[in-house]
Amino acid sequence: MKEKLGLLVQHALKSGVAAGHLRPTEIPLSIALETPRIAAHGDYSTNVAMTMAATQKRAPREVARIIIDHIDDSGHLLSKTEVAGPGFINFFITQEKWYEVLKTIHDEYEAYGACQIGLGKRVQIEFVSANPTGPLHVGHGRCAAVGDTLAAILEAAGYQVEKEYYVNDSGRQIHTLGRSVFLRCRQILGDAIEFPADFYQGDYIEDLARLLVDREGAHLPDMDEEEAVGICARFAAEEILSGIRKDLEAFGVSFDRWFSEQALYDSEAVRSVIQDLKSRDIIYEHEGALWFRTQDFGDEKDRVVVRANGQTTYFASDIAYHKDKFERKFDRIIDIWGADHHGYIPRVSASIQAMGYDEKQCRIILVQLVNLLRGGSPVAMSTRAGEFVTLRQVVDEVGRDAARFLFLLRHYDSPLDFDLELAKKESNENPVYYVQYVHARISNIIKKAEERGYKHMCWHDDFTDLIKLPEEIQLIKLMARYPEVVAQSALLMEPHRIPFYLKELAAAFHAYYHDRNKHMVVSDDAGLSAARLFLVSAIRIIISTGLTLMGVSAPETM
Repeated sequence: MKEKLGLLVQHALKSGVAAGHLRPTEIPLSIALETPRIAAHGDYSTNVAMTMAATQKRAPREVARIIIDHIDDSGHLLSKTEVAGPGFINFFITQEKWYEVLKTIHDEYEAYGACQIGLGKRVQIEFVSANPTGPLHVGHGRCAAVGDTLAAILEAAGYQVEKEYYVNDSGRQIHTLGRSVFLRCRQILGDAIEFPADFYQGDYIEDLARLLVDREGAHLPDMDEEEAVGICARFAAEEILSGIRKDLEAFGVSFDRWFSEQALYDSEAVRSVIQDLKSRDIIYEHEGALWFRTQDFGDEKDRVVVRANGQTTYFASDIAYHKDKFERKFDRIIDIWGADHHGYIPRVSASIQAMGYDEKQCRIILVQLVNLLRGGSPVAMSTRAGEFVTLRQVVDEVGRDAARFLFLLRHYDSPLDFDLELAKKESNENPVYYVQYVHARISNIIKKAEERGYKHMCWHDDFTDLIKLPEEIQLIKLMARYPEVVAQSALLMEPHRIPFYLKELAAAFHAYYHDRNKHMVVSDDAGLSAARLFLVSAIRIIISTGLTLMGVSAPETM
């Protein structure tokens, strides 16, 4: 509906120029149309006359009147147009046109809301990418929900999407993991040794050590220490990564590719990119270390890529990794990181520019922290002490649906309060229950209708005379917004727009269904029953489609 109206306005502008009533200035590529907060102001409104007034050298209201005069509404889309305030144009859609939305929803079914704005474009999304040094925590869960849902939304918008997990299986943190497990092995075998505070804590380290002792026997401490630490590191990283895979699978998240950081060293990709940048004086030597001139590309200071002791930094492998991404010819690269990586963005952007790529092709999304609550009270967590709530524990307690929905409910830029008790409530206080219940309720209505003989859900022309209450038309108008919500979610990369919209649609249905005396769906009136079944089943289709994008189930019964 909005797209059709935008085209009408664009054609009106061109017609006004052709007739000499408007100056031949640049016509906007798209017309900004908003839904007025007050229904009396129409279905849509645009300020295009106000934005063009200066170049047209006319008053905005005069420009607005010229646009209206040149609208060719041969398709009878509009029942009325008006100039309002300083130059807004308000549009009122013909009521009969709204019924086409209902027919479209039923015709397109699960495809309703999909679009082709990304047709032919390849996108890579890298998310979660937690170090294989411990289990996933709730913060990783939010990143997983955001990344997986954004991928689904982009696919619905026509993009070819590849989901990737970057495995940090190299470097100091893996060595520290190996030492942590090695020391626990020695303790299990009877050595009275102190465990350093800066090593990895938590029961999972001891569990890994016991598994390794069972496998390797008691000879591990007798080996060369560095060899033993290497064995411990590889074993622990593989076990933890296997657990991460299982936890993500339980959370409904899968990846198209698992990319190993170590592979960048094995293939000498890291060495190659450092040599290339060094040959161009983008990397230089200072006090025995190699430094990247990130300051020349907008960063606050230059960054070390190879320390004086010859060890590479994380930045070195990240340069090679992003080079590899661009060489795979993606049109867009999306990195989803935790909020603690904020300071890392400028240096990655600098490296992309230095390698000759367009940094605008890479979008870095930072996901803010999750505050875990239980009945409104904070749940104490300490990563250092190994006392944290894992993603798996949350999923086991509240279920995958509630976890994913609540992780997505707020914009990823905002911290999220996740209340475990609220997530388990079977009441309207729980957003996921509130939305899922609509799907279950309508499914039950349809099932009972079928038992009464309403078995064929199809459009009849007399529905326009039966579905005509203001609240019914408002429901249809709300459903008409769904494709726009999906498109905006894809363009702005904001998956929270889907659950926010579903809550709004659910609230509208609950309000409609609550007044059963006025809005009885299945009654003795066969024609009205068929019409209202067509209406509410369209709501069910959108609820199901939206929940599917979020990786949340749409239950038939609750």
